[in-house]
Amino acid sequence: MALKERLQEDWKQALKAKEKFKANTISTAKAAILLVEKTDGRKLDDEEIIEVLAKEVKQRREAILEFKKGNRQDLVEESEEEIKILLSYLPQQLTEDEVVEIVRQAIEESGAISMKDMGKVMAVIVPKTKGRADGKLVSEIVKKSLNK
Repeated sequence: MALKERLQEDWKQALKAKEKFKANTISTAKAAILLVEKTDGRKLDDEEIIEVLAKEVKQRREAILEFKKGNRQDLVEESEEEIKILLSYLPQQLTEDEVVEIVRQAIEESGAISMKDMGKVMAVIVPKTKGRADGKLVSEIVKKSLNK
């Protein structure tokens, strides 16, 4: 089943089960996908839908940081629940150790030796981690590795 169809089915099931929070979260994700489709004037494939959903997760993670600064634990918990729901539609997320290993291999592969080579390293890593790891985490690990 295509990812978009799965979202639609899960949304219907959440409505039937009166799981309002889940239905709203899925509805928001569907709206983000629809917005990109309307903007681009074409239907998105599963790979592109994963990118949109990963962006939605990233936005919520960034919001959590702000909610913590504002001492709004209720909104932190709500955003964390939304992230859990959205992550169920993304490929299995990489662990930090797996990202470190991918970075190590990419540095070897690209022959990078300093921070000047970060672009080369990221070019190798991004296709391997897209939708499966937080870009900020990947970037931090690359910086640490190149600064050694």
